Amino acid sequence: MSATPDSLVIAGKSYGSRLLVGTGKYKDFAETRAAVDASGAEIVTVAIRRMNIGQDPNQPSLLDTLPPSQYTYLPNTAGCYTADDAIRTLRLARELLDGHSLVKLEVLGDPNTLFPNMPETLKAAEVLVKDGFQVMVYCSDDPIQAKLLEGIGCVAVMPLASLIGSGMGILNPWNLKLIIEAAKVPVLVDAGVGTASDAAIAMELGCDGVLMNTAIAGAQNPVLMAGAMKKAVEAGREAFLAGRMPKKFYSASPSSPTSGLIGS
Repeated sequence: MSATPDSLVIAGKSYGSRLLVGTGKYKDFAETRAAVDASGAEIVTVAIRRMNIGQDPNQPSLLDTLPPSQYTYLPNTAGCYTADDAIRTLRLARELLDGHSLVKLEVLGDPNTLFPNMPETLKAAEVLVKDGFQVMVYCSDDPIQAKLLEGIGCVAVMPLASLIGSGMGILNPWNLKLIIEAAKVPVLVDAGVGTASDAAIAMELGCDGVLMNTAIAGAQNPVLMAGAMKKAVEAGREAFLAGRMPKKFYSASPSSPTSGLIGS
């Protein structure tokens, strides 16, 4: 896609949508496709350890449902708990996707919270960047860690809003603002979004985009929720660009002018 004045640019490529969606947890591939279409997403992330994209030729492949000619694939390392496992997984993804280099790195710290293991994440990022990957990276909402990942050469940092799959929304907007203000690469909220207002808040804070899976796939009506998320991301982005009015504690200001009233 050619760049527009407000395109999302990642690793030199422009995208019209600032919503990135996952492809897991749907009841079937038909629902996956319907939700992705409703979301308007151009980038779809896929867990290489959990989703078939050619590893098993005897099973249905996601590539048939979401053709790479229509979507940008973002293979991820969900389920990896060491740098070595993550590196191995993304090298496999590159082979399966004909040399595709844009990837999402996540190295988890424990199976209960799915919080990122930052020492292992930094280690994996350094190896992958040197190996020619364009690394988008899931990380803690720590401004120092985010800056270290940017310094390594990651093309986007993706701090969690709250724990993966929790739906708790943005628990620490102040840290996100610190990361956004310091970053020279795109900042995308990854994990914790539960509903449309969470996505809008992320965009109003100045995030460049939002990635989500469970918030859509876990909804009672995933396709309807996908459409809601599309609108929320767009509205939040427009509100950020517009610049909100300042908050004034106990400083009322009437919406209509008080001078020139009839009879005055």
